[in-house]
Amino acid sequence: MHSVIRGYVGSQNLADELKKQARNIEMEISSVPGFIAYYLLKTEDGAVAVTVCEDRRSCAESTLRAAAWLSRNRPDLRLDPPHLVEGEVAFQFARTHVMA
Repeated sequence: MHSVIRGYVGSQNLADELKKQARNIEMEISSVPGFIAYYLLKTEDGAVAVTVCEDRRSCAESTLRAAAWLSRNRPDLRLDPPHLVEGEVAFQFARTHVMA
C-alpha cells in the first residue's frame, strides 16, 4: 500500500469549498485503478488531502487527477502547488465502525 498527502495553503475556506463538491471529487479520485481511500482535513490555512492506494503509480495518478480537477472546476482558488509527502504505508489499523 502507498499513500500521498497533499498540503494546500493559502485559502482558509478551501476545505469548505471542496466539501461542496465532495461527490464530484469522489467520482474523480475513486475511479483511479488501485484506489483505496481518501480523506480531506480542514486546516487553519487550507486543507490536507490524504489518498491511500494499492501502489505508488495509483497515488501518482490520483495527484494528477486532483490537480486537473482543481484546474477545471476551481480555477478561481489560485492555489500554490501542494506540498507533497508520499511513501509506502508501513502499517495500518482502523475501527470497523466510524461514528459521524
